[in-house]
Amino acid sequence: MTRCVAAGLATALLLGTATSALAEMVLEKIGRTRVLTAGTRGSSIPFAFISEKNEWMGFSIDLLEAIRARLEKKLGKPIKLEKKELDPATRVQEVANRSVDVECGSTTYTRGRDDIVDFSINFFFTGSQLLVKKGSRITGVADVAGKRVGVLNGTTGEKALRAAQPKAEVVTFQDQGAVFLALEQGRIVAYANDGILLAGLAAKAKNPKDYEVVGGLFSKEPYSCMVPENDSKWRDFVNHTMMELIDSGKFFALYDKWFGEHGVIPYPMSDKIRSYMIMQSMPD
Repeated sequence: MTRCVAAGLATALLLGTATSALAEMVLEKIGRTRVLTAGTRGSSIPFAFISEKNEWMGFSIDLLEAIRARLEKKLGKPIKLEKKELDPATRVQEVANRSVDVECGSTTYTRGRDDIVDFSINFFFTGSQLLVKKGSRITGVADVAGKRVGVLNGTTGEKALRAAQPKAEVVTFQDQGAVFLALEQGRIVAYANDGILLAGLAAKAKNPKDYEVVGGLFSKEPYSCMVPENDSKWRDFVNHTMMELIDSGKFFALYDKWFGEHGVIPYPMSDKIRSYMIMQSMPD
């Protein structure tokens, strides 16, 4: 009888410890570990990429740094930003599993993903297009029926292409380097992805003038940061960081740094988008 009671108490303690660990909110964990674990991409120029000096750079990286800095003010202690490169196909699950505290790269806010994770307010807007070799005679999705088109596995670009051109022969890849190599070698005739990412990829090619982004947008791709479900305080913290950047004008300065006339990839913000960004910021 005594052994049964002891075993029961041990089991209860173990279950209690596991439950406590699962119940720990992100802000509590960061306060305890002094580490903000952020998931992002390694080749989404100019959102998040690793430079030739092996340094993380990009618009999304600057946003993550702003979150880290605001955490230090709130918690009153140094916070380290630990960046983790995520696979596009598994990034949503990594956030759902709480392997990372926040994911910020070039992720589209979709209703399907919102069933699994939570999202911040939008910080960028683009849409699906095609990257082709110049002289290919492909001007949009209507021209790739029956042709091999590359996509990244598990992305909205794959879903958008299948919907916009069901007659295309879709070829999936795990990373941008592989799909671009296939385009370069002629194994596919086009690469379907978000227009801004395609422009970034072409700009960093050995011969940028050999490639062009074509066609109108055949999907809408609003980018947001992902955070774990059922942690409103952490989601609010990320959102309020974004809102403070918008209100102070720092958000628009960062945008110009990466997407302005002299940015890495020129992609001017329309007046309509600017107004929408401002409207996303709630009053104090």
